[in-house]
Amino acid sequence: MNMADAGWVWEGQGLDPGVHPSIFGVGDGAEFFGVRRVHFLFHDTTPLALRRLAHLDEVVPDISKWRFRDSENGGSECYCDGRPETVRAEAEKVSQFSLEFPNVTGGYYDDMKGLMTKFGHGAAECARIHDALRSENKNLKLHTVVYSHELDPPGFWLPLLPYMDVVTFWVWGYERLATLAELLVDLIGRPIEGPPLLQVGVTIGVSIAEPATATGDVLVDRADAALLAAKSEAKGTVRFA
Repeated sequence: MNMADAGWVWEGQGLDPGVHPSIFGVGDGAEFFGVRRVHFLFHDTTPLALRRLAHLDEVVPDISKWRFRDSENGGSECYCDGRPETVRAEAEKVSQFSLEFPNVTGGYYDDMKGLMTKFGHGAAECARIHDALRSENKNLKLHTVVYSHELDPPGFWLPLLPYMDVVTFWVWGYERLATLAELLVDLIGRPIEGPPLLQVGVTIGVSIAEPATATGDVLVDRADAALLAAKSEAKGTVRFA
């Protein structure tokens, strides 16, 4: 397995203090890393943006929208609009655009647990978001972000599993991959009613200050080994990406 086969990148210019993002440059991240699948964030989901990503295999725009506003101190600041009505509206927009752009394969619910907690909604609202995403295209998948430090309490996740088609599982730092199998089993190795529900990928944050040995292919190899170990423990409760 190599990075081109397994990798996703975040596409979009964001989190630069005082600077509004430019749509021109979107798509360059995938080219730089040699991958064909992207999560698209930090910009409005528009035909212009999606045309810049039309050459890729899969594009999954964010629906818990990262937005920019003018700062009191000058320039701009980034914030996440995770209100349920925003997430539903963005999910409907992605569903509609997927008819014109067939490489749009889902919607990306970033910081899912934190936003659900902040805005006080639960499984019923997640079901509405899931329905909104599939309103025009029943094949779209809801990609959900789960951080390795968010696995407890497990009771938070169990009612949400029917709506979590893909889990992008964030592990902060490649050095923690040694315990990834255990973390994944904590997340998915629990009784799940009905058919397999989840495809699990791994997102790994690497600082540029870390050793050069933390290359993309090294990280994928380590993640792949951990996923194989997790598969042996999960006993068919999930599908793995």
